[in-house]
Parts: sequence; structure tokens; C-alpha cells
Amino acid sequence: MKYRGEELVTGIVKTPVSSLLHLSKLGLEGDGQADLTVHGGVDKALCVYPEEHYAYWEEKRGQRIEPVTFGENLTVRGMLEQDVCIGDIYAIGDALVQVSQPRQPCHKLAKRMDWPQAALYVQETGYTGYYFRVLQEGKISQTSPIKLVRRDEHGITLKYANHTKYHDKKNLEAARKLAGLEVLSESWKQSFLKRVAELEA
Repeated sequence: MKYRGEELVTGIVKTPVSSLLHLSKLGLEGDGQADLTVHGGVDKALCVYPEEHYAYWEEKRGQRIEPVTFGENLTVRGMLEQDVCIGDIYAIGDALVQVSQPRQPCHKLAKRMDWPQAALYVQETGYTGYYFRVLQEGKISQTSPIKLVRRDEHGITLKYANHTKYHDKKNLEAARKLAGLEVLSESWKQSFLKRVAELEA
């Protein structure tokens, strides 16, 4: 991707496909991540973004936003951050996936949209999208229905996790709750363990 005349190595630029693709523990066939220190891995196999948010961003930006601009592997409907819980398990095609963490926007989203404040706005709104880990590999396609198999017993929504991380930073009880959540991704768990230590010091 070119950004202001310079070549930027990134996996955020994607195009919709209709073919049947294999979903492995590390991601979707044909997909890739440029910086594996912060992207990819078993906890971030599949990036998901709710379609409903596009209308908000188009109004805020004042222009049409192309599909998959947020670099998502799946654009979904009816699965917003306030309704989806960390640890929820879904069936997609013949694959089984589990919600692992909210998506944490980075500078490449801002460059993809040529909008310097984009990552900050995403953080502030909580319209982050999220990641799935893959529990059972399988084939999925654009038309594969997504079915909730099991709601996580702790009932901790992505919205709650986002709010705690970015807005309620002094809430020790919330930080402890998230740090102790076994199904939360390792990177987010570590960030909340660090916060707990700082708040208890």
C-alpha cells in the first residue's frame, strides 16, 4: 500500500472473496499479516468487524467507506461489541471459533483511511471489532451462516473490555476480572495483569 508516496508493508488492504476458504488455527487461507509481533497468532486468527459501524464512520468522515476498509476477514451483522462476549463460541461453515479479544486499532488503519485520528476515534467509540481464535479448523465462505454455539458463562462483553482498557483505567475490580478471564487472549491478559499490579502498588 502506498501512503503519501511511500510504500507501506501491511496486511490491512483486503478485497471481498466468494470462494470457499480453509480456516486454520493461524488464519484464513490467502490472508497474511505484515508485522507478526502485533498481528496474527492463534488468538488473532480471524478479524471481525460489524457492518453496522460503517454508517457511523461514513457520517463522521463525510464520505463513503469501501467494504473491508478495517482490514477485517469477516464483516458481520447483528454481532455488536455490546452483545458479544469474550469466550463466546460460534460455528462458521464447518469451523468452530471463539471470541478472544477486541481488536486494537493501530497506525496502519489511520494510514489506510488517510485519516490520522482514525485509530483514536475507533478506541474512543468502542467500535473496534474483535478477533476469533479457531477451535476447530474447517472451510468457510462469504455465505456461511454464523451460529452461536455457546455463550461464555462469565458474560464479559467486548464493550466492557474496551471500556475498562481505554476509559476506566483506575477500576481495580474490572482489571482483576479481565486479568483472570481464562478465555481472554494472552496479550490482553498480560496488559490487565500489569494494570492490576500498578493499581495495587
